[in-house]
Amino acid sequence: MKRILVTGISGAGKTTMARALAARLGLPFHEMDTLRYAGPGWAPNPGLHEELAAIAAGPRWVLDSVGPAGGRDPLWTRADTVVWLDYPRSVVMPRVLRRSVRRTLTRERIFGGNVESLADWFTADHPVRWAWSRHAARRAEIDGLTRDPRFAPLRTLRFRAPRQADRWLRTL
Repeated sequence: MKRILVTGISGAGKTTMARALAARLGLPFHEMDTLRYAGPGWAPNPGLHEELAAIAAGPRWVLDSVGPAGGRDPLWTRADTVVWLDYPRSVVMPRVLRRSVRRTLTRERIFGGNVESLADWFTADHPVRWAWSRHAARRAEIDGLTRDPRFAPLRTLRFRAPRQADRWLRTL
């Protein structure tokens, strides 16, 4: 395992798992949301696809994302392992709710200096709404990507419960 994608829905724990994997394996870690947002106001990074292609071209990395449409293929073509945190809504929803409430109340600065606000909770792409409404679609999308012959050979480790993933992580 030298080029690893950690996938799943918002709230699954992708970033936590990716950081832990990178530390255990001595691999560089790249956080998708930090790459995606260039500054305040959730400004998109205009060079995102080029940055992702450069990361994908590297010999060793861990990235916490499926990857954005249009910039995904280099990552999936070069990845040798996908760690899929395929948890049910009953697991991810409390996690994403706690995280967003904490970020909103503490005004925690995240990705490009952004802050989750109360107004953000009413947008369709807020993590809580997104995790709920896109859960089944994201699962189907990741399943399709892991089976796509363009990305073979690709080792997929699919965990359906946090305990299962934690047990595996301890074996590394």
